[in-house]
Amino acid sequence: MSGQHDLGAQFFEKILSIVDVGVHLVDQEGITVFYNDKMAEIDGLDRAQVLGKSILDLYPSLTHETSTLAKVVQTGKEWPEKIQTYVNLTGKRITTINRTYPLMDNGRIIGAVEVAKDITGIVNLHDQILDLRHQLYQSKQRDNKIKGAARYDFSDLIGQSKPFVDALSLAKKTSRTSSPVMISGPTGTGKELFAQSIHNAGVRRNRPFIAQNCAAVPAELMEGIMFGTSRGAFTGAIDRAGLFEQAGGGTLFLDELNSLDLFLQAKLLRVLEDGIVRRIGGMTELQTDVRIITAMNIDPKEALEKGLLRYDLYFRLNVVNVNLPPLQQRKEDIHLLAYHFIEKFNPLFDMKVTGVSPSAQNRLMYYPWPGNVRELSHAIESAFNMMEIEDDIIEEHHLPANLREAGSQNAHMLIPSADTLTDRIKQLEREAIVDALQKNHYNITLAAQALGVKRQALQYKINRYGIAKKDNQ
Repeated sequence: MSGQHDLGAQFFEKILSIVDVGVHLVDQEGITVFYNDKMAEIDGLDRAQVLGKSILDLYPSLTHETSTLAKVVQTGKEWPEKIQTYVNLTGKRITTINRTYPLMDNGRIIGAVEVAKDITGIVNLHDQILDLRHQLYQSKQRDNKIKGAARYDFSDLIGQSKPFVDALSLAKKTSRTSSPVMISGPTGTGKELFAQSIHNAGVRRNRPFIAQNCAAVPAELMEGIMFGTSRGAFTGAIDRAGLFEQAGGGTLFLDELNSLDLFLQAKLLRVLEDGIVRRIGGMTELQTDVRIITAMNIDPKEALEKGLLRYDLYFRLNVVNVNLPPLQQRKEDIHLLAYHFIEKFNPLFDMKVTGVSPSAQNRLMYYPWPGNVRELSHAIESAFNMMEIEDDIIEEHHLPANLREAGSQNAHMLIPSADTLTDRIKQLEREAIVDALQKNHYNITLAAQALGVKRQALQYKINRYGIAKKDNQ
């Protein structure tokens, strides 16, 4: 039995040596008894330097309170997933995601084992992005020429269906105030486009528009990003403005709010209530003037029921709720959106695509669009990649395979005769253009805004259909 036990231990140690995560095992005194090659690679140390050494000697920046291994040895309690930043003996700054477990023998703590995944590169890249944004913020402060970073306005939002028009109308009304707005809708419905449009139509249009996806950053990093940090607050911390400072006088857009840690939701609520921000580790309180726009890709009621969103924060932020319909509920907009994306991709691909064939249009209408408007944009872009340079009509075989295959047995039921559908589409489009020109006294810019298309695109269609001023008389 002893030989089998030794053999098993050898194989176990071999497995731990080749896995792609760091493994660090200490005894009850905090002395390293096992340290695999991956952990040595993460720390930038040799195994010989580590075995038999105390963890606090190996990582001088850590203490009994901040070291997860030391903490677990002391308490005997498992430490859940945690981001830890430390400096090793060589002065290298390292960030890992750790899980730490106590090792017990007959109810007595005999050590602890930690499994670590290196995220130093990711954190460094993220810090570089934050530093660039901070430098931009400081540069704008020096120049005193702070302009919004929002690129889209309401003229970029395409659609005529009632659910979309209702959402657009409400969004335009909210731009007149600085009240919090909560935008809800499935992924790909254009929540950030609406947020940018609200910002650009309001009095804050010449102030910053700062967007942050709450699901893109771990909670341990998000606190510093949102509220800022002061030098010395933790290892490697520098003086850096948070989102509230960067968005000063402008708009802060928090996407996927339901992914924000509940502790941070409580801190966010306090900032919204009293308008005061204090950087992590800082002593100075800063007064803020920021409009908050939030977005979620699930229904707010569902987020509340699942405990993903605090009720008090929800009531504070849901002053106005703009609900964006999925594309499946605005089928009449698919044709308009498809032509909008054609006009967008024509110059990018140096092509002159003029439309969509009846069978391809039928596929677009029949498909359920789980990715909504974003997926439609990708589908049109994919079609451009499949076309020959001289092609001017998107045919069914140019579309992505998933569109062609979806419901192929029943899709043909939607198609009237090809000539009839083509003629009807052209006639309806021509009539809509003439009507818009009549109502706007042949002002092409105003007519284009009314139709939800770019001025150049409308001019192209006017020439294409041979529309003259006499058509309006």
